[in-house]
Amino acid sequence: MKVKSTRKLLSEHEALTHSSMQKVSSHVQRRDGDWVLNTVLVEGQDIPFKYKRRKLYKSLKGARVDMIYYPDTETIAGMDFPFMRVVKINLS
Repeated sequence: MKVKSTRKLLSEHEALTHSSMQKVSSHVQRRDGDWVLNTVLVEGQDIPFKYKRRKLYKSLKGARVDMIYYPDTETIAGMDFPFMRVVKINLS
């Protein structure tokens, strides 16, 4: 499977945002069936960034990352919680 370039992704989808050199303040990984759900908090942001992987990954805490993401909401117990759904994440 070929991964699309950042420029092509951003041009095809208006809602996507690209952020570079973001410092990760927290990184949590937990199993969700066959997937590993990753939640990342970035310095200066109050909203979590979430993505899934097939395997556990090394901790990104303290690392600088480049991310492509879009805003999303999940409903838990009748309450809406905003978060950013990560489409692509790379170490800077």
